[in-house]
Amino acid sequence: MDIQKIYGNWEGMKTSRLAFRKLSLDDKEAIFHYSSDPEVTKYVLYPTHQSFDDTLSFINQTITKYEKQEVSCWGVTLQSTHQLIGTADFVWWSTDHRKAEAAYCFSKEYWNQGYATEALMGLITFGFTYMDLNRVETRCFEENKASARVMQKAGMTHEGLLREVLYAKNQFRNTHYYSILKTDYLQNPLYKDFPLEVTWGNPL
Repeated sequence: MDIQKIYGNWEGMKTSRLAFRKLSLDDKEAIFHYSSDPEVTKYVLYPTHQSFDDTLSFINQTITKYEKQEVSCWGVTLQSTHQLIGTADFVWWSTDHRKAEAAYCFSKEYWNQGYATEALMGLITFGFTYMDLNRVETRCFEENKASARVMQKAGMTHEGLLREVLYAKNQFRNTHYYSILKTDYLQNPLYKDFPLEVTWGNPL
């Protein structure tokens, strides 16, 4: 599968309540709102945004990836209001091994409403349907119990806790690893009627 063909041609997608789209500089206020919140950034690898310059740097880096047709971050909005509530993406994609790592981050106001689970299920469905993946991976710090629940609700299997495998926020972090295989996905009733509508620039 050609990464540039997928990421150069992708325009957006929808699940039941969410719409995924590319980020733009117009999203700076919404992204800064949650990326400057220490409670939100406590369990992510990137530092808390201190100013709009940090947010603009992130958006510009993302736009550059769009231009290069690389794996990149997508904005997640509510279909009902078009409000940007977070991001979801594949961090990396190994075409040789047919696997990728999914990640997500949401504004605190939208926690505990099932949006992160729906977004992760959307990524998983997209990965197995369009990216020819055999495996989707995720990870979270040991303390991030809410994110671990998201992964479990999305039908992922806990593969273990790696001790001090990441250095983040000035300390070594124990990290949980989860995965879902294509065979798991095909057999899981959660995904039988999961809605995913993808918009392409040109037919694949």
